[in-house]
Amino acid sequence: MRALVTGSQGFVGKHLIAHLRVSGDEVEGIDRERDVTDADSMREIFDAFRPDATYHLAALTHVGDSWDQASEFTRVNVVGTQRVLDAAYASVPKARTLVVSSSEVYGVVREEDLPIRENYRVAPANPYSSSKVEAERVAHDVVRCRAQHVIVVRPFNHLGPGQAPNFVVPALASRLLDARDRGDAEIPVGDLTTRRDFSDVRDVVRAYRLLALLGVAGETYNVASGHDVSLLDIANDLVRLVSPETRLVVDPALLRPNEVPVFRGSFDKLNEATGWSPRIPLSVSLHDVVDDLVTRRDPR
Repeated sequence: MRALVTGSQGFVGKHLIAHLRVSGDEVEGIDRERDVTDADSMREIFDAFRPDATYHLAALTHVGDSWDQASEFTRVNVVGTQRVLDAAYASVPKARTLVVSSSEVYGVVREEDLPIRENYRVAPANPYSSSKVEAERVAHDVVRCRAQHVIVVRPFNHLGPGQAPNFVVPALASRLLDARDRGDAEIPVGDLTTRRDFSDVRDVVRAYRLLALLGVAGETYNVASGHDVSLLDIANDLVRLVSPETRLVVDPALLRPNEVPVFRGSFDKLNEATGWSPRIPLSVSLHDVVDDLVTRRDPR
């Protein structure tokens, strides 16, 4: 299968390309060298490569930045999605496209509604998630109006080697490594009582390829582990892995207001369509995150 990946140099994009190649696919990746909002540029790459499947990962994703850059998030995440879908339809109208959205579209949820399924209402709580809802609308419009084969995925939290240090797990692991190297007795942390649904990125990209092959056009699929784990449990596991002598001390200045206590998704629909289920235990993911950070600090 010929596969095109937008956002190919991002955390997930790199893992996806590796998985596609191991699976025997011919892969072309595009990232910042191509503006996904440029219709001519997108048409050029689709005309040249003519993919059987496109994985549209390219997006602005930082929730905090979205408040000050709402129009730019709309331009890249919504207009960019439209341009990719238009170019795919013009060049390879029978090809499949996977549009990556986010579980953020569900917004604030009640614990009694867990696990979240795909038919749960969307209620975006920030400009980033609003842009993802609009990108989903674009995807569903082209399915309805021109029968284009497009699938939407809503990944929940994921982690793994290579993730940027501004995400919670590598950020905490990095701070523990720093504390160990300096001999610090404690590090400040925020609220660790919240519970989140984490999947290993290598399981996530496996789900993406299966959906590109087996997913139903016009449908939306969660990619989730089906389990929630507290950030405190993750933090304690990292402490044992990295710096057993370091204590975690809650700093009130790091606490966030209106934090959702528990968030967990259902992957039943994904499993029914593809047979997918998580394979990589959280303990392995955490170990690999730490190993990756250590290697990046001292690549010898």
